[in-house]
Amino acid sequence: MIERVHAYDPTADEALLNRAYVFAMRMHGSQTRASGDPYYAHPIEVAGILTEYRLDTATIVTALLHDVIEDTPVTKDEIGKLFGEEIAELVEGVTKLSKLELQAEHTRQAENLRKFILAISKDVRVLLVKLADRLHNMRTLHFIKNQAKRERIARETRDIYAPLARNIGCHRICTELEELSFQHTNPVARDAIVRRLDALRVEQGGAVALVTQEILARLESSNLPARVFGREKSPYSIWRKLQRKSIGFSQMSDIYAFRVIVDSEEDCYRALGVVHRAWSSVPDRFKDFISTPKRNNYRSLHTTVVGPRGMRIEMQIRTESMDRVNEEGVAAHFRYKDASYGLDLEGMEAAGGRDPLANLRQLVQVLEHGGDSEELVEHAKLEMFLDQVFVFTPKGKLVSLPRGAMPLDFAYAVHTSVGDTCIGVKINGELKPLRTILTNGDVVEVIRGSKPVVPPDWRSLTVTGRARSAIRRHIRQTEKEEFLRLGRVSVEQIFERAGKNLKDVSLRPILERFALEGEEALFDAVGRGRVTPSQVLETAFPGMVDADREAATARRKIEGGKGARLYVRGGGLTPGVSLHFAHCCSPVPGDRIVGILREDGAKEQDGGLDVHTIDCPKLAEYEEREDLWRDLNWTPEAERDTVSLARLHATIGNAPGVLGQVCTIIGEAGGNIVNLRMHHRQSDFFDTDIDVEVRDAKHLTNISAALRTCPSVETVDRTRG
Repeated sequence: MIERVHAYDPTADEALLNRAYVFAMRMHGSQTRASGDPYYAHPIEVAGILTEYRLDTATIVTALLHDVIEDTPVTKDEIGKLFGEEIAELVEGVTKLSKLELQAEHTRQAENLRKFILAISKDVRVLLVKLADRLHNMRTLHFIKNQAKRERIARETRDIYAPLARNIGCHRICTELEELSFQHTNPVARDAIVRRLDALRVEQGGAVALVTQEILARLESSNLPARVFGREKSPYSIWRKLQRKSIGFSQMSDIYAFRVIVDSEEDCYRALGVVHRAWSSVPDRFKDFISTPKRNNYRSLHTTVVGPRGMRIEMQIRTESMDRVNEEGVAAHFRYKDASYGLDLEGMEAAGGRDPLANLRQLVQVLEHGGDSEELVEHAKLEMFLDQVFVFTPKGKLVSLPRGAMPLDFAYAVHTSVGDTCIGVKINGELKPLRTILTNGDVVEVIRGSKPVVPPDWRSLTVTGRARSAIRRHIRQTEKEEFLRLGRVSVEQIFERAGKNLKDVSLRPILERFALEGEEALFDAVGRGRVTPSQVLETAFPGMVDADREAATARRKIEGGKGARLYVRGGGLTPGVSLHFAHCCSPVPGDRIVGILREDGAKEQDGGLDVHTIDCPKLAEYEEREDLWRDLNWTPEAERDTVSLARLHATIGNAPGVLGQVCTIIGEAGGNIVNLRMHHRQSDFFDTDIDVEVRDAKHLTNISAALRTCPSVETVDRTRG
């Protein structure tokens, strides 16, 4: 191992490496792995993997020591005294990541991804050691006898570690992790693909060699020295494409691709010209990742041509240095600078690359917006998995976004405040809807409003984790204000009905009973349905809830046509004209209402007046007939003494007990269910129409808001009619 380090870094501290090697062997002692090998063989193998990527001495020593804090009595302070503070920090960083893996599967990905990303975003070497550690663990995963455990580790590797390797450009590590995961998560599919590839190699192996010679000959005739070789798509890459494109194996045209390695960037474009002059290019299959590198610093020219013998050939044209960066990512930038060996960030940026941790820092921004753990995993995967598209600000700044991104993704990529205040967008100088998919080269200008307005349905207009988490954060803040308002109104109403004034009541006994810190916490708990208004009243005035319920029931009446004049008044109402509450909009006290004079009778007395809400769609039919309109409003009796019927339409998660939760929430909010109908039942959701007796429009709004606090309720809307 020391010889391998000295091969690329002759100044490496051999004594330090020896001490770390001996210390790891002594500390791990007689510990063994599932394979039966002594445990210390594992850190030595991890260090060996990192020497293949020519990493600095501190990283190699960290690899040798990466398990001693976790698996032996050694502390960080001891590591610092023996090997220096830099190595102690790196070892502790890797140890933290390892500890996150020891918890139950469901909580690990969800609850600890936040800490994981924050830890690796501070020093890329922590991630490199962790990736090498996971790579060796995957190479020996077959020694674990428990199949469920093997599959869990393989899924985690596929979903978290492989994308992280891709994010920092380590294509070789990423590909091997994906392949090893594929062996354990779907061995049947992998074996089927491997068999097809074996057959294809026998069938087309000679053709690949001939095409390679043909390409090389064309380049040499144009005085372009180059290396040309064919490469085979990995089984996992083929599987992903079969899934994504919904095509069969025989329809894939890029199982074999040809890589052309030339001396300089200029030669890349010259080689592209030679290839395109020799063979017809396939439209829409050219990509220039040299002028616009991928976010992980990947640089290459991609093109597809109909080549020799009519074969459809995918080609990648790049320089030797590009090829190394594309395969090894950030590890390719460890070199000598200022008489020391380490990561040369300045040299990397000068070569057109970007900070390898930039992508991870975007994930950190996603994490800072909070949200529940499953959202976090989803957003992180969105950031890590999607391909990219390049767009520009009006000032010419390049912004890289995932493929399929929309204007709101662009706005939030520029800044969170730009996204929050976005009200429209211009793409290439033209006003476009926010649902427009951005394409390479678009110039995007965000039109901003004066204050943040973030509708909940904006989440469907984004694909990036950063945008979705920011929208979710804003919605949570808005919901908090709504819950406070809802809770306050609910408590005030029940106290008012009981003849009490909330301002005159001491809240201390209530806060103590429900272990709440203050007035806002109480109203928030009531608004979210954790505490009912009845419980608050009962705590303040024991026995009063039952009396209030009996009195309210005794004085309420169902509003109807016969007594409508008690509830509605307005100009132009002739004595004897009957009033009818229109079924098309089902008005309830508190709604803004108008009357439309019926024309189906000879006299007004026979026809009567239909009462509509002001936003009823049917009013459009009478837009030109001002003579039929009557201004109406509700009487105090309607708002005080009646019960109205309203219908709510809810989409609810299909799970045991959810209907009971919904009914309980409505009952605790003071509503009375008179009818309930389920339809469009699916395996995961079903739609429900709920007819509820309510006091007024505000009461109906409170019930709707209370239902939205239930995790099982997806949407709630008032149905007209």
